[in-house]
Order: sequence, then structure tokens, then C-alpha cells
Amino acid sequence: MLTTAPKVAFSAAALRAREFSRLDAGGHAYLDYTGSALYPESLVAAHAEMLRCNVLGNPHAENPASLASSAIMSEARRRTLAFLDADPDEYTVCFTANATGAIAHVAAGYAFGRDDPFVLSADNHNSVNGIREYAMRAGATVSYLPLDGALRLDAAERRLAEHARGRGLFAFPAQSNFSGVRHPLSLVRTAQSLGYRVLLDAAALLPMTRLSLREVPADFVALSYYKMFGYPSGVGALVARRDALAELRRPWFSGGTVDFVSVQNAAHSLQPGAAAFEDGTANFLAIAAIPAGLDYLEELGIENIERHATRQAGSLVEALQDMRHRNGNPLVRIYGPESRDDCGATVAFNLLDERQTSIPFARVEERARAAGVSVRGGCFCNPGAAEAAFGFPADVTARCLASTKQRWSIERFAECMSGYPVGAIRASFGAPSNDEDRTRLLTVVGSFV
Repeated sequence: MLTTAPKVAFSAAALRAREFSRLDAGGHAYLDYTGSALYPESLVAAHAEMLRCNVLGNPHAENPASLASSAIMSEARRRTLAFLDADPDEYTVCFTANATGAIAHVAAGYAFGRDDPFVLSADNHNSVNGIREYAMRAGATVSYLPLDGALRLDAAERRLAEHARGRGLFAFPAQSNFSGVRHPLSLVRTAQSLGYRVLLDAAALLPMTRLSLREVPADFVALSYYKMFGYPSGVGALVARRDALAELRRPWFSGGTVDFVSVQNAAHSLQPGAAAFEDGTANFLAIAAIPAGLDYLEELGIENIERHATRQAGSLVEALQDMRHRNGNPLVRIYGPESRDDCGATVAFNLLDERQTSIPFARVEERARAAGVSVRGGCFCNPGAAEAAFGFPADVTARCLASTKQRWSIERFAECMSGYPVGAIRASFGAPSNDEDRTRLLTVVGSFV
């Protein structure tokens, strides 16, 4: 990981007053930073001023307005590579609609086959889980690396070696969006030494932790800018090694991705590099906000954000662990490792009644909503981590999924899975978080005693 000194001293209170005054003005306790960062007021103002003062056109042309947009996009690519400490001769940036769009490019273009498996961690966002559909359609084997009781990968290096053959793809998150666990980035080089290409989902990591692609040379990295600095939404990126990107085979072409298309001869030629993957007109006006967003993170100092947010998360964990019913039984079950080492500022938990039965997450979410506290409820699009955390027996899960498939609802599934929680509460912290936010959540939790 890289370290750089922030340009200004970090004060969470001053930052909140300067950039996020709308939180206190509206009575909000926002604790869903893993879902989305909040945009700072200065970033929105700077972007609006830039748009007011410039004439920007569709970048797929050579007129002055188009060239201005192309220059802005080039700068956003350059700044993204610099932020990730990536050699521009080795890496390139493909702009996408979101991190899911970045992952979809890898899924659709990877050369899976009977001797080219897909291996992934059980802890993954559904956008990564979905790659298995392409792999299975190509006849490739799909293998999941299991989690241990602390929701960390269990003997991952040994299991990777067991599945290694051909030119497979290995995918895992740098940080879990369910538990906040940070999986070992050393797995990138280990997997590559075994012949895998590696897809690293960095969406949950990058908002408060530096990633150096010189030290961790993943072949594909998926990210989302709004998770990093809250604005703009609708823009993500696939940061890819140039040689790995060249191996992907696009299943179609579209406007903006080709040098030429012939209708008469049913021929086409894709543009080289990233341009072949940016379908249609890129969101060039939103992309123009990326450099200012990266400036914002650098000025605060990523290390300062991480230190502040993880301290808030750690304090929440300590307080939750101390909460008890009148009969002495715990009120809260926290998912993930007992130690917060190698964890981000994300805490997943369920509330328990006096008999230690899980209280439905929707009831907790409802009470939090009424108190103006924004947390997330459910399995957070990460079924593998949820199944491991909740201790689902595979046969029971299969029976309940089959019985509810035709008329699916979370309520019907929960009824079938009687005795097991089917979702959790997730609280996550960011640079503007303060003690009052945490206290308001603890008040909601304490109301269930």
C-alpha cells in the first residue's frame, strides 16, 4: 500500500460542517458508506462551475467541443491510474456505468473452457457470482473457495492450487461488502503463479484504502467512483492490464467501439485497447468530475479517512458486544472476526431476543428508519458470505429455495428457513461519520432490550 501526506490537516468535525452540513440540518445519521459515499458540497460546486464555463460535446468527433471532452476523459484516465499507482504502459482504464459493468466485460469476454476453470471466493458480490453463468455455458468448471467461521478465506492458497489448470480466472473482493473483512492481496500473485488471470473487486476497498497495482498487479480491477467520493453516480471503471484486456473477446460491437463496420460484407474491426469496451457514448459530463473527486480524497488523506472510519466501526463493535438483555443474554450477534484487524469500517450484525432467536432484520431496519438512521438490511447482494454467516445447511437452503421459487418473497423464504436469520443489518462509516451517528444507532439497537 502507498502512503502520501494529506495536503490539509484532517478534522472530521470541520469536514462535516464544511462539506456535509446537510446531514445535521436534516437530522440524518448516515451509516451506509459501503452502499455509497456521500458527495462533498465542494465537488458538486466545482463540477457545476466547470460545466458552466466549458462547451463539451460528444467525444466521438474531432470538433472543438468533442476534443475538449476527449481531453477531460484522458485526464480522468490518467488520474485514475496515478491513484492506483498503475504503470500507464501496462494498464489502461475502460469507463463503464458502474463496477458491475466492469465485471460484465470480463465475464462476457473471458475464454472459459473445459480446461480453463472459474474459481472464486464464496465471499463475493452477485456481480462476480454472475460470471459463473458464462463459465458454465462454456463448459468450464466453477469452484468456490469456502469461508471459515470468521468469514475469512479458508486455506485459499492450497485450494487455488487444487483447482489450477489451463488458463483459469480467479475472482475475489479486496474487501467484503458484507463483513468488511479484507482478504489477502498476496492471493493475486499466488494465483498468477498458478496460471490464473485475476479479477479483483476493489469497489469496497478503495474509498478508504490505497491500492498499488505495482505491488498487487491484478489483471482486472473493478471500481465505482460514487463509492469512493459520492459523485458522480453512473460511472465505474475496469482497470486492466493491457495484455489481459487483449485476451478478452467481445461478443458484439457497438457505436464507439469500432474502426469500421461493413453492412455489405458483414465485417467489422474493433478499436484497440479500452476503446473497444466503451459501448456507445461515454458519460463524458459525469466523467469530468473524476479528477476533482480524486483531488478531494488526496486532500483529506486516504490514511486519515481509514483511521477515522475504522475507529468509529471498532467503537460500535465494542458497544454492541456489551449490550445485554435483562437475563444476561447477548442482544447482538456480530458477523466476522472477533478482532477487527484487517477489516474495513463495515459491521454486519443481527439482534437477538431474550431466547437468542434472531429478530427479523426488517424490524430493526424499520425502527432505524423511523429514527432517521440510514443502515442497510438484507444480505447485501453477497449470498455466499450470508450463507456462511447465518450457518445455512445447504440441503435446507435448497429445499426452501425450490419451494419459494415460483412465488418468491423474503417473507416466504424466512418462514421456510425457520430458526435461521435470512438477512442482517449493516452499518458502515465514512469520513463525515461522528460519535452522534454511532450513538443514534446504538439507541435504536438498545430499544430492543
